[in-house]
Amino acid sequence: MKQRLVIGIFTDVFFPMIDGVVNVVDNYAKKLSLTADVYVFSPNYGEIENIDKFAYKVIRTKSIKLPLMDYRLSFPSFDTFFEKSMKAIKFDIIHIHSPFSVGNYGINYAKRHNIPLIATLHSQYKKDFYERSKNAFISELAIGELMRRLNRCDRLIAVNDEIARVFYEYGAKSLPIVIRNGTDLLPLEDEQMANDLRKMHHIQHEDKVLLYVGRLDKIKNVDFLIDSLTILKKREFKFKMIFVGSGIHEGFMKKRVTLNNLNENTIFTGRIKDRIELSSYYKVADLFLLPSLYDASSLVQVEAASQHTPTLFIEKAVTASTICDGVNGYLSSNAPEMYAEKIIDIFSKAISHREICNNAYRDLYLSWNQIVNELYKNYIDLISEKLNTVKMHKD
Repeated sequence: MKQRLVIGIFTDVFFPMIDGVVNVVDNYAKKLSLTADVYVFSPNYGEIENIDKFAYKVIRTKSIKLPLMDYRLSFPSFDTFFEKSMKAIKFDIIHIHSPFSVGNYGINYAKRHNIPLIATLHSQYKKDFYERSKNAFISELAIGELMRRLNRCDRLIAVNDEIARVFYEYGAKSLPIVIRNGTDLLPLEDEQMANDLRKMHHIQHEDKVLLYVGRLDKIKNVDFLIDSLTILKKREFKFKMIFVGSGIHEGFMKKRVTLNNLNENTIFTGRIKDRIELSSYYKVADLFLLPSLYDASSLVQVEAASQHTPTLFIEKAVTASTICDGVNGYLSSNAPEMYAEKIIDIFSKAISHREICNNAYRDLYLSWNQIVNELYKNYIDLISEKLNTVKMHKD
């Protein structure tokens, strides 16, 4: 087998959009490009800044923005430049990260040309479909079509054991293998950056710093957080809540913060692109809050763990499947009152909380180097399987 693989990565969401899938694709591509030729195929967002900053090749296809959403609908089959770019590349393997228009194009291309094909499963699509359509029948039809596409892949990768089970229940032909998500963040040794943030945001010594990082989207259950913060305020709990990120729900959230008299307790920073600065926010935080029941395996919980900051989830959240309550993270009942009560209880046990901070780092922190090494082994394994199958058929 040749030394330097040619890898095609297909995704229906990419920079300048920022979410978990974008971060996974970017980190996969950066690490893989050290030893392989990597091409990322994605939608064109119209205004692309500093496209040459990538260590890998990005090829965009025509797309339009979907109404009331951050995502785009792409048309790779009707894009002559995109099609020509594809034909000029001899892939060793294709890896898709979504089963929609760009991802489905990658699936069809791989099957037509007998190229080994892997898909990573990031999202609980049925929940997403139902949230958008409010119709169980439509959601079932949509998930049936997506699984028809995904089952054409040679191998499915889930981001944790629970999401593997979810997709098996959706109709995967076999239980997906598991490769967890990692982070590029390193433990921040400089306490001064965290201290500077405390001064900048007027955080008092008695304030507990609560943090959320991610899209400000209703599907992330951020309204639940505001309800919980309102209860904390009424209980006279001293806190500063920091929301890092942006999204279509941001304006509504700010209005609710004002209506509930939370302005003095709440900070909206917008997106933070600088990774060292983001690390300092995780470091200054006493507790990371992730109430999402939508996420499959959120990167932010691993990022928080990199700075010894544990996460408070909601019970039965798929993304919480890697933690044990009271050991390396926390779980709460799915009610704002109970979530607020859990926060108060966490900080009433200072010694226990310090131990859980350290355990979060010990158990959950994974680097992308570790993850991509495992992924690369899967590539080599699948390519070898494909070559052996072809050889058997010839013999």
